[in-house]
Amino acid sequence: MSMGRTVGRRVMAAVAVGVAVAASALLAGQAFAAPAGGGDETAAARTARAQPLAEGTPCSVVAKACVDLESQQAWLLEDGKVTRGPVAIASGGKGEETPVGHSLNVYRKEEMHLSNESRAADGTPDEMPWSVFFEDGGIAFHSGNPEVASAGCIHLETDDAKAWYAYLQIGDRVEVVKKSEELAARGLSADGND
Repeated sequence: MSMGRTVGRRVMAAVAVGVAVAASALLAGQAFAAPAGGGDETAAARTARAQPLAEGTPCSVVAKACVDLESQQAWLLEDGKVTRGPVAIASGGKGEETPVGHSLNVYRKEEMHLSNESRAADGTPDEMPWSVFFEDGGIAFHSGNPEVASAGCIHLETDDAKAWYAYLQIGDRVEVVKKSEELAARGLSADGND
């Protein structure tokens, strides 16, 4: 076989591998995207819902922190068991809603964060003590008034914020859900039974 034919076959083999890798990446991306036809259940939601609920919460047993946007409550979990909560929270207000998510992860912690998104009346950045960031856009658990809507974060009483800060570690799973939607998606009634 000539040198030209060998090189040509190697190029063709490399192109075939490249096409196979690209097709695999495309299919994998589609597996994690929201389903076509208006369905809104993501692969992350399906994966979380394949796990049992942590007793007394609307989140799966793999979560370390759980937020229910409907009841405005949150919990800390260890091995599927509640270790703290439910505690009162305030989530994002109209137009600045806290995003729902089934596979959010803690990616940063700051004992005293100054907000880039929210400012006091005098223009100074709002303080966000005991911040535990878990979603893009600066969304975090932090100390704040649990009776006042946030700009997307989860406000916790100071003692609760300190507990969230001490317990949660980088990479820990956070689930932010709406209980009625979670139960309905699992085929459960409002009390959590079939």
